[in-house]
Amino acid sequence: MEKKRHALRKLLEAVEGELLRKPNRKTLDRLSLLAGFQDWDSFQDALHGESDEAVYGGHEKENKS
Repeated sequence: MEKKRHALRKLLEAVEGELLRKPNRKTLDRLSLLAGFQDWDSFQDALHGESDEAVYGGHEKENKS
């Protein structure tokens, strides 16, 4: 029984390690594409308000005069 307990504990530690690990850049770029951005950097810029994409979705603001 102790061997099964030890094996289960090691398995849970491995799974937790994978869940807490940051995804690689390729994965982040693909997720950003699904959200409508060119890559992870442009998504981060929009998310943190460093560009107009956060407000205008990457399109120029139209003048409504």
